[in-house]
Amino acid sequence: MEPVRQVKGRAVPLGRADVDTDQIAPAEWLKSVERTGFGKALFSAWRKDPDFVLNRPEYAGAPVLVAGPNFGCGSSREHAAWALQDYGFGAVIAPGFADIFRGNALKIGLLPVALPAETVERLLAAVTEDPGVEITVDVETRTVSAPAAGVEATFDLDDFTRWRLVNGFDDIGLTLRHEAEVTAFEQQRPAWLPTVGRGLAVEGR
Repeated sequence: MEPVRQVKGRAVPLGRADVDTDQIAPAEWLKSVERTGFGKALFSAWRKDPDFVLNRPEYAGAPVLVAGPNFGCGSSREHAAWALQDYGFGAVIAPGFADIFRGNALKIGLLPVALPAETVERLLAAVTEDPGVEITVDVETRTVSAPAAGVEATFDLDDFTRWRLVNGFDDIGLTLRHEAEVTAFEQQRPAWLPTVGRGLAVEGR
């Protein structure tokens, strides 16, 4: 995972409440177990409407999504977070998120940023009126800044998750930090204990 210290740029306004994971990444797209290529799945049912916000050229390439309350509710599918990130979003700002979606997003470096409802409404109004409004989400300072919208706010992010994001450690990366210790431990294991070799074949059987 690449380090995530700041997401800065224009934003897409999606002022809908209770956007669930089936709407974010519909079930017919869930045949792959790879994390790539899901950008095409993002809001695919809604994108059939030519007037849907993601189809509007003035919002193309924006790295921030501003959404309504309870974003990411529904099933626990990781594909929802994968689709948002693969499409190009680095942060989602909303009044609140479903817990499982929030966890899935943080594990891959997608920032779910919870702000007070009135602050989110101000951002939504600003980026709807002017698609050129820029928002900065800073992980290191845990702040959201949008001067054109009159917004300067802080968001909650625990110290461990903040450290992991700014250093680019996903779950595998955290484990690999201890690769030398794991190797040394395995080398000291008694010979009679089973080990897993290549192809997942258990030695000694």
